[in-house]
Amino acid sequence: MVRSITLAVVAGASIAAAGVYTASDPAWRGSLAAWLGASEPAAVASMSAEDWQICTTMGQGQLGSDADWAQLDPDFADGKRALVAENWEAAIKALKFAALRDPRNADIQNYIGYAYRRLRQWGPAMQHYQQALVLNRRHRSAHEHLGELSLVLGEPAKAEEELAKLEEICLIPCAEYDDLKRAIAAYRKLAAR
Repeated sequence: MVRSITLAVVAGASIAAAGVYTASDPAWRGSLAAWLGASEPAAVASMSAEDWQICTTMGQGQLGSDADWAQLDPDFADGKRALVAENWEAAIKALKFAALRDPRNADIQNYIGYAYRRLRQWGPAMQHYQQALVLNRRHRSAHEHLGELSLVLGEPAKAEEELAKLEEICLIPCAEYDDLKRAIAAYRKLAAR
């Protein structure tokens, strides 16, 4: 029994090492692509792991960046540029086209929600934030923005719930947690007047 487990662990480690080697070797990648019938390597293969963000924030640096996977979808890139330019209607239009092609993308839903919130359309904003969280329950920006929307709607207890969720998600300090915490403090300060 112990030998079987040891053999399985060694075999698994060997397979994993071979996978890492072949994934990092461009010659193998090209050979595999040719074997699978691809005429040329996909743009995705040339991107590093850092380019594939799990979640994004609404900071100007993130939105204006073309270094992420948004460059693979022109509508998503147009939507991000419209967000940077604070052209909320154009952002919604472009991002909704991107969402048609990628309906399971939590970032797109979060960005659409953000644009609606900036237009003071609370219902659609809430829907898109919640959709982002259905797609990725750990989406930090969606939790932050949903908390901020809760404050706008006069529901600080719900904002506190989102802050608690962010505290669980962010194992190390994260901007989304800090931003929502500051927003809640500012809300409480104004409410105390």
